[in-house]
Amino acid sequence: MAQFIQEFKQFAIKGNVMDLAVGVIIGGAFSTIVNSVVKDLIMPVIGAVTGGLDFSNKFIRIGHVPATFRGNPDSYKDLQAAGVAVFGYGAFITVVLNFLILAVIVFLLVKAVNELRRLDAHKVEQTPVAPAPPPEDILLLREIRDALKRSDDGGVDRT
Repeated sequence: MAQFIQEFKQFAIKGNVMDLAVGVIIGGAFSTIVNSVVKDLIMPVIGAVTGGLDFSNKFIRIGHVPATFRGNPDSYKDLQAAGVAVFGYGAFITVVLNFLILAVIVFLLVKAVNELRRLDAHKVEQTPVAPAPPPEDILLLREIRDALKRSDDGGVDRT
């Protein structure tokens, strides 16, 4: 059991797991922003352009309304609350719009990050890199060579 706990602890504190957790939390918060954009900004404009068409309340009633129903029979939410089977295509259109907007935003974010990475890689390629110093054995061999040249030439260095 102790080994299991230790393995789980190592798994849970790995960077990728924590990054994923942060991503999921931020994604959930971002989803509410996208839902608000669609519901509060885009859908009213679409409604105004289409002559007051409200997608959120578009549905086809499939089931029967019970005799004890006290809500508005033209309200999607009231019928759902009463347990009446309804085909809510307006809500589906809203969810599809949410998804499309979210997908475009994520695409643009990924594209921007990739561009930043490309620019950063380009800077690294352009930055002149000083050559690495030669290893010690090469330096020693050069000293020996130079010393041999000096001894052959009577101590005169001609390099």
